[in-house]
This record gives sequence, C-alpha cells and structure tokens, in this order.
Amino acid sequence: MARFLRLCDAHGLPVVSLCDTPGFMVGPEAERTATVRHFSHLFVVGANLSVPLVTVVLRKGYGLGAQAMAGGSFKASMATVAWPTGEIGGMGLEGAVRLGYRKELEAAEDPDALFEQMVAAAYEHGKAVNAASVFELDDVIDPADTRRWITAALPAEVRRGGRPWI
Repeated sequence: MARFLRLCDAHGLPVVSLCDTPGFMVGPEAERTATVRHFSHLFVVGANLSVPLVTVVLRKGYGLGAQAMAGGSFKASMATVAWPTGEIGGMGLEGAVRLGYRKELEAAEDPDALFEQMVAAAYEHGKAVNAASVFELDDVIDPADTRRWITAALPAEVRRGGRPWI
C-alpha cells in the first residue's frame, strides 16, 4: 500500500481511501515478524503525501489500521466522512473492553454478562455519529452521497484536472 501511495503521489493522483479495518494485529507474533516496523512505512508515506487524500469509513475504523488508511490521522485527510455503519475506536472494541476492564471482569459474579454489557456500551459509544459529534469525523453521510462528498472535498483545480498541490 505504501508503494501504491508513492505511485499516486509521483503521478499527482488524488487518493480516496475506503477504510474498513479492525486495525493492525499486535503482540508477540507481530513483534517476531516486525509487522509494525513494516506498517510504519505506510504511516510515513501517508503523512507526507502531496496529493489530496479523502477518507471514507465504511464500517470499522480502529487503531493503527484506521490511521494508516487516513494518512496518519483522521484529521490529515482533506475530508474524513463515515457511513452510518461506521465504528470508530482506538482498537477493536471487544479487545478494548477485555484490556481496559480486566479487573472489573475478574471481580464480577457473572463476567460474561458484564462483558456483553460493556461491549454493547462500547459499540454505542464508538458509533460514527458519536465520533462526528466530537469532531473526530467531518460528517456521517448517506452512502448514496459518497461520490458527491469526495468531489466536493477535492479542490476545484483537481475537479478540472489540474494539480494545484505540485
């Protein structure tokens, strides 16, 4: 993907990123294969693009995977919008609940029921509409309006075939 972004940048082609990622896997196996080191190229290339980037979160936008799809941050794109099905979070929500509430889950009489309740609350909180309400996203859009949003986000020169960023 980093090579593709460099190719687009070299030829002055705007990038539309359709984000549906649960994130990058981390942990001992990922460390043995240097996964994060390899993916870091994507962050560097994405953050240094000279061409316009528009991000559309289709479904999942979690952690480092979502950051990579958005050029390093949801704020880096010319526009970052989500479909109503979008979910935003620092990591997969089930994993976040397991890690963040480990002590509470261990102390609970019925940890499975508490886990399900906490996951449901995390999904409610992670909805794209909630992320947009705190300006993490530019908007939550009807999927039918995606093309209009992409073209509206690009500078007028791009829509006429020019390259104002070069």
